[in-house]
Amino acid sequence: MAIHGFATTEFQLVLLRRMADFRPELVEQAVDRLGSSRAAMREANKRWQAMLRSPRFPHGARRFAAVLGPPPTILPRRIGDLSCTVQQWPLPLWPDLRFEILLGPHGGSPPGDGPAGGPVWNEWLVRAEDAPRPAAATVADLAPWSCVVGDVAVAFPPAVLREGSAPTRRQLDFTAPDAAGALRPWTADFTWGLLQEIRPGGSSD
Repeated sequence: MAIHGFATTEFQLVLLRRMADFRPELVEQAVDRLGSSRAAMREANKRWQAMLRSPRFPHGARRFAAVLGPPPTILPRRIGDLSCTVQQWPLPLWPDLRFEILLGPHGGSPPGDGPAGGPVWNEWLVRAEDAPRPAAATVADLAPWSCVVGDVAVAFPPAVLREGSAPTRRQLDFTAPDAAGALRPWTADFTWGLLQEIRPGGSSD
């Protein structure tokens, strides 16, 4: 399913555009795998932003279904006393991951139902439920693009998730051994939930 030619490939280019600030070399390789170009990536991002501002473009969960098709995976999720829903889609670039949106409760309708599908509280890449988490014993095991937020949080608890410098960015503060085995604080930067870089804790954002 696509809106005016905007479908899964273009959506992946939108995700990559935001990652290029951190990892241009990895983005270049991914764009090549898609058989695309940097110019197409910029154009996809421009069109996506225009669609988000358009009153004719669907909102909430329907925005993603219009581009990626109906979500293959819909799961209930409890957050405190709230009954929420997650919807997930596979993306060819990251076969072990899923693009996930978290929907808050929506009035008296079933979560994920109704015109807006409930408010979208979060949107990012997560580890697929049937994919093993990468082994991580030290911070040296956390290579860019090898982990999502949940992978690092599980490997090195407790971890504190913070907002990043842009809506698509998150930061995770945690403690882990360095390559020599010494425990140190670290801050991991994520774009769309995918690890981009790690720096010593206390470094400027």
